[in-house]
Amino acid sequence: GLFGFLSIIFLSILNFFYRVTYNYGLSIIILTCILQVFTFPLTRKSFKSMEAMKSLQPKINELRVKYKNDPKRLNIEIMNLYRSRKMNPFGGCLPMLLQIPIFWALFTMLRNAVELRHSPFIFWIRDLSMKDPVYVLPILMGATMFLQQKLTATDPAQSKMMMFMPVLFTVIFFNFPSGLVLYWLMNNILTLAMQSIMYRKSTVKG
Repeated sequence: GLFGFLSIIFLSILNFFYRVTYNYGLSIIILTCILQVFTFPLTRKSFKSMEAMKSLQPKINELRVKYKNDPKRLNIEIMNLYRSRKMNPFGGCLPMLLQIPIFWALFTMLRNAVELRHSPFIFWIRDLSMKDPVYVLPILMGATMFLQQKLTATDPAQSKMMMFMPVLFTVIFFNFPSGLVLYWLMNNILTLAMQSIMYRKSTVKG
């Protein structure tokens, strides 16, 4: 695919750690941790942008009440508010978009890696290329995704819509290979941990 060269690099790293751990599940976890370290600056930038958006939410709610019968004027006033604070409403999304090549390369690599076939991880997961037989990993993934949405939601109206996403992703991931779901779960856990730490620091500073 378009990011096949990244998939090859990630597979080489995965095989390297397998020679150390003799467990592809542990290798996936280590690879996920390494990628989180490299993408941390983008995660931090996205978090700061979302926190700035949260600080504007009371003012935006006031504008919505004031111009509830004039949608065009409401949009103008909201954009003027962003401009006066020198903020980009899409600032929290842009850093995440830059990570799409990494996520897609990992997705295709873990979905197609022959090395994962018949490769066990722990307990009930005896084959990382097959779906989780008891659906523990996808359920945990959905739960961590729900917590992420809860932590980063800025608009109450949007947050209700965003809460549907963890349910949808959980259902979709039911039939995905365990190795892929394990990566997504670990990525969620690490991102959630970093967001919690950054949130506490911002609260202390505030």
